[in-house]
Amino acid sequence: MSRHVVCRVDELPPGQHRIISVRGRTIGVFNVNGEYHALLNRCPHRAAPLCQGVVTGLITSPAQYQRELTRDGEIVRCPWHGWEFDITDGRSVFNPHRVRTRTYEVFVETAPPGEDEDPDADAAGAQLVQATIGPDDPDPTLETYPVEVEQQFVVLYLGQSKPAARPE
Repeated sequence: MSRHVVCRVDELPPGQHRIISVRGRTIGVFNVNGEYHALLNRCPHRAAPLCQGVVTGLITSPAQYQRELTRDGEIVRCPWHGWEFDITDGRSVFNPHRVRTRTYEVFVETAPPGEDEDPDADAAGAQLVQATIGPDDPDPTLETYPVEVEQQFVVLYLGQSKPAARPE
């Protein structure tokens, strides 16, 4: 198991999450009521950036014509198709026994006395904080390809970059 510092505890209060990049994959780290959970930032349905979705709760029906929001802050909704996942265990809401997203263990560590001002630890943390991906940033793990319309045809480009323009 490799160790990756995400941030200081006070930088991730309850109800907040951040998305980090670790070894080529993006992972959402969530603080749900003081407990930390981590999910792979990839919806198992269509590989959407799951952790960039809305964090919400479950709508339940305790009686006919009644509904209420429960488990507020424990469910993340995929931004592409609305599939919902339990942040605490990665299981889908609609089919928890068959569909789930990968989860990771998260620990809170305290530095031994005198080591809390370790400049190397701060530098390592700052480096990871810079790697944080904002909710509007593109997910670097997704492959995208340029598509353009040329003379009424939709054209997909594969490869590193779009080829040079063709002569008219």
